[in-house]
Amino acid sequence: MNAEKVCNHIVNWLKEYAVNAGMNGFVVGVSGGIDSALTSTLCARTGLDVLCLEMPIHQAENQVSRALNHIKWLQSNYSNVRMTQVNLTPVFDQMVSAFPSVTNEEDRFMSLANTRARLRMTSLYYFAALEKLLVAGTGNKVEDFGVGFYTKYGDGGVDLSPIADLLKTEVYELAEYLGVNQEIQDAPPTDGLWGDDRTDEDQIGASYPELEWAMKMDDEGKTADDFSGREREVFHIFKRYNKANSHKMNPIPVCEVPVHLKK
Repeated sequence: MNAEKVCNHIVNWLKEYAVNAGMNGFVVGVSGGIDSALTSTLCARTGLDVLCLEMPIHQAENQVSRALNHIKWLQSNYSNVRMTQVNLTPVFDQMVSAFPSVTNEEDRFMSLANTRARLRMTSLYYFAALEKLLVAGTGNKVEDFGVGFYTKYGDGGVDLSPIADLLKTEVYELAEYLGVNQEIQDAPPTDGLWGDDRTDEDQIGASYPELEWAMKMDDEGKTADDFSGREREVFHIFKRYNKANSHKMNPIPVCEVPVHLKK
């Protein structure tokens, strides 16, 4: 991949979209992970206004510090970058206390994890509307179109997706080219929704390079019968997530009422 040309292409695409839409720039949720670091850097390179939001909800300290260090690095290199910290922990806790108790705590944990992402989306759109900014998505190609590893109407609720055609390995390649902090490049990918140190690989059961391979094999029409051992296991993992999360990746189904029923 020609990192310079790819970066320039995305930056030009971002700027052209914002200008044509009559918007002032972008708002990005910065989590301390590689995807949001790359997205915010690409947005900064447009020269348009960029607001970085750091929105902890019972966040691990190292995630918060990586996010703040990245924003500090951005501000030292790009004069168009601003930041706002929004502590959503009290809001989240108040919501949890208002919900009724449940029998299955595991289901509750998953629901509340997604609630965190949706609270952040709400915050992003508050500032977007207030300052005439576009919400820039941070999802990559494997997450957005492979395994659907994101929250519907949470981190999936965005105005535009600058890195959604990049595989995770390509995200790392561009981040390295742009000089993103090494601590972010070295940190294991995590969605940060659980309040602990579990990684994306812990949750999915496969690494991003493995998922990229499975995604490619699926595109080529391969089936699980074509593989054995770990490859077969990874392919099954990919297909299971791809099927279970298709409701996120496909357009919202619309019930089309026959014309004759409306007459």
